[in-house]
Amino acid sequence: MYKAILFDLDGTLTESGEGITKSVRYALEKLGKPAPPLEELRVFVGPPLMEQFMKYADLDEEGARLAVKYYRERYSTVGIFENRPYPGVEEMLAELRAKGYSLAVASSKPEHFVLQILEHFQLGDYFDEVVGSEMDGRRTSKAEVIEEALARLDLSAHREQVVMVGDKEHDVLGARACGLSCVAVSYGYGTEEELLAAGPLKIVDSAAQIVDFFG
Repeated sequence: MYKAILFDLDGTLTESGEGITKSVRYALEKLGKPAPPLEELRVFVGPPLMEQFMKYADLDEEGARLAVKYYRERYSTVGIFENRPYPGVEEMLAELRAKGYSLAVASSKPEHFVLQILEHFQLGDYFDEVVGSEMDGRRTSKAEVIEEALARLDLSAHREQVVMVGDKEHDVLGARACGLSCVAVSYGYGTEEELLAAGPLKIVDSAAQIVDFFG
């Protein structure tokens, strides 16, 4: 029986694509790189930024670090608030808390930004722990974030009691690497093909269906 639920942030709790993609475009333009349409930059929503800049913008590690620096110039002041919770998210969190679940956020986004976003939307009080990456690039992989969340919740030895909820293959695969199952949401930034290939425990289509899954 599950006792704790770890939530991804971008694409799971909040619809953050606008702020992220516009900040990626800003960074690419400052680097003199061609900036594709925002729709094509949705691949940057969710996974670690360094990894995505190297993979999709053909940057080496040094160039990717500079891209992340430029990205944060815009994101930290403007992009972070080009964002909104998905319909029914707050009600979902309230219902899960009322059912006795311990809730935490496990995001590859820097923890500083995660806390800002949760505070801005008045969602922070629903969570027992909020875990993100470090601003210096440490703890960016999903598995590292999940391991830190398990440690803070004192559940590292009770993984069968914990489940991940996320919208990308990174969430499913990161959870599996830590011995957890993952419920995937279809309304975020992962494609149906990507999620089916990753093999989550279940795919749900709304915040209400998350509540239904956990009874």
